[in-house]
Amino acid sequence: MDEMLLLRHGETEWSKAGKHTGRTDLPLTEHGEDQARALAPLVKERSFDLVLVSPAQRARRTAELAGLTDYEVDAHLWEWDYGGYEGITTPKIRETRPGWYLWRDGVIPGDAEHPGESADQVAARADRVIARARAVEGRVVLVAHGHFLRVLAARWLGLEASEGRLLKLETGTYSRLGFEHAEPVLLTWNAPVNPL
Repeated sequence: MDEMLLLRHGETEWSKAGKHTGRTDLPLTEHGEDQARALAPLVKERSFDLVLVSPAQRARRTAELAGLTDYEVDAHLWEWDYGGYEGITTPKIRETRPGWYLWRDGVIPGDAEHPGESADQVAARADRVIARARAVEGRVVLVAHGHFLRVLAARWLGLEASEGRLLKLETGTYSRLGFEHAEPVLLTWNAPVNPL
């Protein structure tokens, strides 16, 4: 693999409000669609040998608006399953768990559709995606979610999943992973594009 381009999906109502959005399948806002369209010139100037997209409609729509119409849906790219914290903001969680921090404290179990995941479980999914990407000759692009892509980048660098806490990632941004002297590095991180 030469390079891996990471696209975080555009804004949703919940991302705008700071709500943890794991498996709840929300559409993009109008601004989120503009963010996705703004990624198109970046996508157009590259060719890709593997295009993987999360099953979530917010990721699929971002891919399509960015010009990535020939993609494969990969369930490993789902966002972190926030369990009982799905749809809740950090300040609200801290009302009952003072000082709570996802990267340190994890999540509580939710209902059958949101059982919750540990950082290590998210890392195992990220490792499978990385292994698949590394087997490709050429460029890879992933369209997925903030916390998942942060874990994936940490694992790319050989770090524990919890070190993804150091890599803030906004909606509608792009990042690039690659190599320097055959060692994994971050080439670009959390880069914004100007919406059209």
